[in-house]
Amino acid sequence: MFQRPGGFRVLIAVGCAGVLGATVLEAQDGTRRSVWDGVYTEAQALRGERDYGRSCERCHGVDLTGDPVTEVPALQSAPFVEHWQGKTLKDLFDVLKRSMPADAPDSLTTRAYVDIVAYLMSANHFPSGSQELSREPADLQQIRIEAEGK
Repeated sequence: MFQRPGGFRVLIAVGCAGVLGATVLEAQDGTRRSVWDGVYTEAQALRGERDYGRSCERCHGVDLTGDPVTEVPALQSAPFVEHWQGKTLKDLFDVLKRSMPADAPDSLTTRAYVDIVAYLMSANHFPSGSQELSREPADLQQIRIEAEGK
């Protein structure tokens, strides 16, 4: 086997260029987004509000403030955003689906859970957009929760 001098360095440079190119394409492609990018619709948030009223309100309250005495977390305002800062909407969706409602986890449809996530985004004053929040886990994984917009 013949190896050219410096061939290893060329391979590393090509590999780094590939990673850089993929990162640039991802940024141009828009696959990495934040909750400030209008990732849900108002209609979806309204459906989520109805689902929230049926399945979440009795514990988290009409105003989403939770109950610190019984350790039910707030779902709006600074405590919510601080807790979820840097995580993705898939992380939030997964926790809701796995553990809520507390008396019947994973009992809602995927659409209902995603609509509730949209409602939580609306209640936390993240802007709506023209397309509904996707039900696809890979799409939810690409949307980060950030306290402040870009």
